[in-house]
Amino acid sequence: MESQENGYHISFFKPTTEIARLNRNIIVFLVCIWTVAIFGFQIALKVLGKPTPEPAYLEFEQVWEQLLDGNATEVQMQVFAQATLSVLGKNFIDTDSRKALDNGLSRSLFLLAGPEEGARIKEKVAEFENLKSRIVNITDPEYIKADKELESLAAPILGLSPKDVRSTLISIELSSSMMDELTQDSREAIPAAMSLYLIHPQSFLTDGRFLGFPFHYFYTSIFLLVLFVGLCWMYCIRTDRRDARLGIKEV
Repeated sequence: MESQENGYHISFFKPTTEIARLNRNIIVFLVCIWTVAIFGFQIALKVLGKPTPEPAYLEFEQVWEQLLDGNATEVQMQVFAQATLSVLGKNFIDTDSRKALDNGLSRSLFLLAGPEEGARIKEKVAEFENLKSRIVNITDPEYIKADKELESLAAPILGLSPKDVRSTLISIELSSSMMDELTQDSREAIPAAMSLYLIHPQSFLTDGRFLGFPFHYFYTSIFLLVLFVGLCWMYCIRTDRRDARLGIKEV
């Protein structure tokens, strides 16, 4: 019977030649370094990190019970609304959390404005929602004008200064259909959302600075890139030395 084996069988895990074995060992060694550098640092962040709340969360905690009881003062409702905007301004928020926070923000604005002014704002929000559904580009002059009008109307009521970047979120997050009540679902979801997005693990790895950067940012965005280039360079150097030792020359 004719043998099925041939000289072209190649296996990374079961090298058949000395060169292939040495090449595999170099690659495995470098991949191990890369793996430890990436995942080891992430594990260290988790292990060493201590849950640390942002100031907005501490402010939220101080007023939340009063809001639930319906005894919140004007200042407390403003603090709550500002805390919701602090979360809504983050890049990624799940749909349920955003809906609950929008409900809290919209209801707070309505209560702060009072019945008459609240009804006027609710009408303005409804008009803006209708406008958003019709336009195809947010650079539309009509949209920009309506956005600024709603922002300038609501920001002072929420205790936000014109320079506060959170003011730019107001018109986007307000909902006319959510102004009448703070639903039970929102009451349950808001504390969880605040905890999820405003409490972060912190340690000397996140608080320390290196070359002007937070250390964890420097490590992940700069050092790992340099390390990758260094590992590639190391592979080339060790490969050249191996070839020289085995008497292999490029033709």
